[in-house]
Amino acid sequence: MTAQDAIPDHAMPHPSEPSPTATSDASDDVAALRAALEARTQEVEALRAEIEETNRGVVALYSELDIQAEKLRHATELKSRFLAYMSHEFRTPIVAIQSITRLLMDRVDGPLTPEQEKQVGFVRDTAAEFSEMVNDLLDLARLEAGRVEVSPAWFDMVALFDALRGMFKPVLTNPDVSLIFEEPHGVSKLFSDNRKVSQILRNYISNALKFTPSGEVRVSATCDTPDTITFSVRDTGIGIPPASHGEVFQDFVQIDSPLQRRYRGSGLGLALSKRLAELLGGYVGFESEVGVGSRFYVTLPTTYPSQATAPNASRPAASAAPATGSGDDHAG
Repeated sequence: MTAQDAIPDHAMPHPSEPSPTATSDASDDVAALRAALEARTQEVEALRAEIEETNRGVVALYSELDIQAEKLRHATELKSRFLAYMSHEFRTPIVAIQSITRLLMDRVDGPLTPEQEKQVGFVRDTAAEFSEMVNDLLDLARLEAGRVEVSPAWFDMVALFDALRGMFKPVLTNPDVSLIFEEPHGVSKLFSDNRKVSQILRNYISNALKFTPSGEVRVSATCDTPDTITFSVRDTGIGIPPASHGEVFQDFVQIDSPLQRRYRGSGLGLALSKRLAELLGGYVGFESEVGVGSRFYVTLPTTYPSQATAPNASRPAASAAPATGSGDDHAG
């Protein structure tokens, strides 16, 4: 009999039974895992609560933004209605004043003294300025209210320039300034709204003549691509300071200058031009240097796009002078 045989079986450790030390270690591991799981669960719950709180804040913010947007839309609508109403009401007295001054200047009721003719001419010119301001306000109100319709049709560039030339011939009173319309070479016909294109160019030319004491105002049209045409009005006027470039196409903004103080305006001409160009699917821009002159341009598609895509027309990268920003400030 060996020594091992002398040890009873129950006294020997069974291979399948864990030792007390191993059991204790396993219990500790399970407890640690449970503690970690519980800690993570608490973190997840805290994170979920934070997300829910954030979501409630976002919902409240969106609700507040909706309310503010509705108030803004309402205020804009009221402003547009007010502008349209006042502009319409102003038309009647303006037409009456213009008719009376026309009768007086035509000597229907008898001759006028030189001083009387001078004063009546002053009333006539002031009424004309007032009429332009009212028309600008009415156009602005219609644009903001979305009540301006585009009526595209084919029209010829030569005919457009001839009409503009005849329109400005009576107002070219400064012998030191020449208004030149370049022959539109390589430009055939344009499918767009003739009246709105003409209005944009009238605003450009009017501003250029107003702020060009001497030299020339040159109007041209070129096809940059087969699908676009650019109208330019270049002058040799006083130019626009760089600090004011960002304001040029903004509403009711006028660049401060001696000529600006001499010629009153609504500050809407260029702003309206910008909005009309966008309505036609194009964009506006300008280049200007003080003492040298300015070039204002509008680029339009040769074929008017659909109403759905016109306001979102693509445009190139910004030029040296920004294409955003004043009304009847100055174009030259």
